[in-house]
Amino acid sequence: MAGYFSIFLVLLTLGSGLIWLIDHFMFAPKRQQRIALAQNAAGGELDEETAALIAPEPSITETAKSIFPMIAAITIFRSFIFEPFQIPSGSMMPTLLVGDFILVQKYSYGIKDPIWRSQLVDVNEPERGDIVVFKYPLDERVDYIKRTIGLPGDKIVYRNKHLYIQPKCAEGVTQQGDLLCNEYNKIDMEILNSDEFKQGSMNLVRLEENLSTVNHNILINPQAPEMKGRYYQQPGTRSDEWVVPADHYFMMGDNRDNSQDSRFWGFVPKENLVGKAVFIWMSFEFENGPDDFLPGWVPTGVRFERLGNIQ
Repeated sequence: MAGYFSIFLVLLTLGSGLIWLIDHFMFAPKRQQRIALAQNAAGGELDEETAALIAPEPSITETAKSIFPMIAAITIFRSFIFEPFQIPSGSMMPTLLVGDFILVQKYSYGIKDPIWRSQLVDVNEPERGDIVVFKYPLDERVDYIKRTIGLPGDKIVYRNKHLYIQPKCAEGVTQQGDLLCNEYNKIDMEILNSDEFKQGSMNLVRLEENLSTVNHNILINPQAPEMKGRYYQQPGTRSDEWVVPADHYFMMGDNRDNSQDSRFWGFVPKENLVGKAVFIWMSFEFENGPDDFLPGWVPTGVRFERLGNIQ
């Protein structure tokens, strides 16, 4: 849906701008000539109302001239600078909640054209720990948001609800941040609480996870079984191990037992990256539905304490 809206904005901008240009160079001079002839015949300046009656500006031209500057500014802002997104599910809890409205920095990983999404300018690569919006590899009409766990060349293991990373390092480098290069590093986790979030009647454990580059919170459901049978099976690896290909990334949700992510469908190509989630600009609280992950439709309040930068 977001992709269709971007295309609509671009077409509206081009259409209104083209109408304005055609009128400016072709039809506006003819209207000015008619007004000039009328002024000569009247022997003086005509008021605006009379001039408009003699050489009226078409309504489509008037509309195009009035909306073009605003639409062009919105298109540039959304396509190349920041784009707003709404969090639709609980897969990134506790970092992002249903009802959070976020800004995504579009130029973080390169500048793309808004229609074909071809790379125009290279900027930066995602870093481990970045929260990224991307086009879902199995249906690029859909936008997903997850945290970057594995970079190109990294080896990832997710076993018994623990994450292990063997980073790919440059030749001669033995350590990448706190991660050793030639072995699987068990990512440190520290329990914060086990009574803040629930899924139905089950308590979820909130932990702080240290990815070396960033500390962030995750949720684990101790009673939920691991679903290895549904994991994406990469040729040549075990069912819970993955090697990130070149120009691809391994993404996971912070709500580990309630996230459809790279464990289940594979890797995110670089060209699918949309941008980096950087700021919560609004957050609505909803009435709960059957459980905490199915909110009601009507917001019941604003969570002002959530507004700010995203960790």
